Amino acid sequence: MLQTTLVADPHHHDADHVPSQSVFGFWVYLMTDCIVFASLFAVFAVMSHQFAGGPTGKDLFDIPGVALETAALLLSSITYGFAMLGAHKGKKGALLGWLLVTFLLGASFLVMELREFAHLIGEGAGPGRSAFLSSFFTLVATHGLHVTFGLIWMVVLAVQAIRAPALGERELRRLTCLSMFWHFLDVIWICVFTFVYLASVI
Repeated sequence: MLQTTLVADPHHHDADHVPSQSVFGFWVYLMTDCIVFASLFAVFAVMSHQFAGGPTGKDLFDIPGVALETAALLLSSITYGFAMLGAHKGKKGALLGWLLVTFLLGASFLVMELREFAHLIGEGAGPGRSAFLSSFFTLVATHGLHVTFGLIWMVVLAVQAIRAPALGERELRRLTCLSMFWHFLDVIWICVFTFVYLASVI
């Protein structure tokens, strides 16, 4: 009997620590992503005045349009918060409904960003035109790829929530990790909007 208890207790102890280890591991991932984006911001800062005789940010950037993109992404962060509230209350319908709204806002952000890229390239201001544009496209496109990954992740979690008989600890932990990732992307975009777009037109 004592032997059974000794064998069972370590497993139980490990199971209790799985959630904290998962969330901690995801925080570590976010910190490495911070380093990636910090490097891209540093490159842009160095290249931001290397126009090679081409157009500047003041010539190219449509601030009202970018502000609309920003509003869509920031609003999606709020709606994801509502989704998390529904998840913690065990309301699967509220969770899925707010996830859908969040997905549509995130997708709208990507569509507007792709239209901006298409317009710039159509104007002859593609990434190969100057060091300024090359660093701009690299930074903004990297953020866009992260948003795309977040949307795919959101769909996967929605499907898992639909199939799950109830919203358990595992589902909440996964939703929490995506929540941290999504809010992180909002913070990065605020930096992009401020230091890339606004600073380039002043």
